[in-house]
Amino acid sequence: MAASDKLLVTLENGIKRITFNRPYRRNAADSETLALLRAAIEESGKDDSRVIILTGAGDAFCAGADLQVSDGHDIKTLNVTEELRASTNQTVLAMRALPKPILVRVHGSAAGVGCNYALAGDLIFASEEARFGQVFIKIGLAPDGGGTFFLPRVVGYARAFELMATGDLLSAQEAFSLGLINRVVPFAELDATVNQMAERLAAAPALALAMMKQGLQYGQQHDLAAALDNEAVNQGNCFRSADFAEGVQAFLEKRQANFQGK
Repeated sequence: MAASDKLLVTLENGIKRITFNRPYRRNAADSETLALLRAAIEESGKDDSRVIILTGAGDAFCAGADLQVSDGHDIKTLNVTEELRASTNQTVLAMRALPKPILVRVHGSAAGVGCNYALAGDLIFASEEARFGQVFIKIGLAPDGGGTFFLPRVVGYARAFELMATGDLLSAQEAFSLGLINRVVPFAELDATVNQMAERLAAAPALALAMMKQGLQYGQQHDLAAALDNEAVNQGNCFRSADFAEGVQAFLEKRQANFQGK
């Protein structure tokens, strides 16, 4: 399989779909796949996409890192620290820096770093068959891919430690109950549910969404006074936008706003 086939990318009506395409490896990600993912995410910041759907082909979302290291390197000689810094870390940072929402569609396994790629998104919709797990401990590894950042911010330190120390898999309903994901639906309804939300986000004011995403991340890492000031700056950017003018006009005219992302 050519490197470009490992990740499928389509863009239609402002909705970009990015698909891990290594179903024979349960979409375990190698360095080539991550390079392609990072490139696709960074390109999304420049093109006409309004929302990104990240998903996996076959019966898994992403089963983690590919321990077979299919790009020809011997795993025993791999400098994993530098590999993570250059590949996984930059991909996760690109996802969080993207000023457009990333909707993660999960069917089947999202394990190890695959779970953390999902957590790096903005929304997670899952089928009832989905499973989520910080399974690193089962092969003698510590979490990477941002798990130590994302997970305790959602479930708290003690629960995050338990999930990481045991490597237990969570069902989709358990993940939902913990606040890790947004929706759980039967598999037959997953695509329709994901597409409906993607279309809604694609029609929303893009700058307001971008400022919202930046503001939430900023607020997680700063005190109240700094978060308030950041909100004031972001609101100024929105206030000067054409979409705000359209939103006000539509409100006054009692019609649906037609946001253009400007």
